[in-house]
Amino acid sequence: MLAIVGEDAVHRVEGLPGEPGPVGLSLALGRLRTLGATGLRVALPRPGHPLGLSGPPEFNKRAIDAEEAVVCHGAALGLVPEVYEAGPAGDVHVEVVWHCLPVREAPPADVPSLGEAERELAEALREATEVLSRLDVAGSGPVAEAAVDAYRARAHGGGREVLAPGYPPRAVRVLELAQRVGLLVSLAYGHGHGGAVSASEMAARAAALRPVERTARRAQVAAYNSVVEERERGGR
Repeated sequence: MLAIVGEDAVHRVEGLPGEPGPVGLSLALGRLRTLGATGLRVALPRPGHPLGLSGPPEFNKRAIDAEEAVVCHGAALGLVPEVYEAGPAGDVHVEVVWHCLPVREAPPADVPSLGEAERELAEALREATEVLSRLDVAGSGPVAEAAVDAYRARAHGGGREVLAPGYPPRAVRVLELAQRVGLLVSLAYGHGHGGAVSASEMAARAAALRPVERTARRAQVAAYNSVVEERERGGR
């Protein structure tokens, strides 16, 4: 639960069946278990890409607006976070309200297997590195260098605990690479258009980054959800 809360001050859950009002996160997780939930799936959707969602439209819209959600495995419920700041000036803190809503019990949209995610990441990153290296001239060399470093790092673990104990080693490997790819995309966007001075070059950079960012999100969802997916396959 500490990993969920992080540095946020308060997490509450609204709309839980059987609860008349908001409840704390510990009570909410216990309630979800009594309602049949045996695991939680992560969803990281974006407009036009309902990654990890299964409907209905009302839940999907709210999740896409938030760009993240959690879907229960074993119970037809999902949670969408609403993050806001509270407190007086100088003492502002972050609070999160998770809205519990009905979901459709169906396979989540566009989530690859770990093997597929790993292959797709390597291919997308290789292609993007080639494009960015051509576009980033002297003014933004570090962006191209970051792309090369990220690609080379895919065979090396970062020595960090990125997933809880019990996840398969491949999930850790895929998530580490996906996070490195996400850093590459952030660097590329954060440095503006660098040496890509023409409109066509700017468009080429954006075209190169979009599928890489999408692939990285798909891989993150595959890694985070791998324990639930393995448990589901084992129960068949």
